[in-house]
Amino acid sequence: MAPSPSAAYNPSMSKVEQIEQEIRALPREELSTLRRWFQEYDAEAWDREIEADVASGKLDALAEKALKAHRAKKTTAL
Repeated sequence: MAPSPSAAYNPSMSKVEQIEQEIRALPREELSTLRRWFQEYDAEAWDREIEADVASGKLDALAEKALKAHRAKKTTAL
C-alpha cells in the first residue's frame, strides 16, 4: 500500500505535526478506533505514573494531610 500524500516526509514539520496531519486525514471509523486506543493508552500511562509516585513516597505528605483532616472531622461524606 502506498503512503498517503499527507504521509510525505516534510523536514520542516515536527513529528507531532506530522502525526497531527495524519490524524486529520483519517476516515471517521479509523479516527474512532484511534481515539479509543489513545484513551486506553493514556489511562494506563496515568496509572503507571500514579503507581510510581505512590511507590516512591511522593504522595505520602498529601495522604497524611488528608488523613489528618479526616481525623479532625474536617471532611464530608460523598
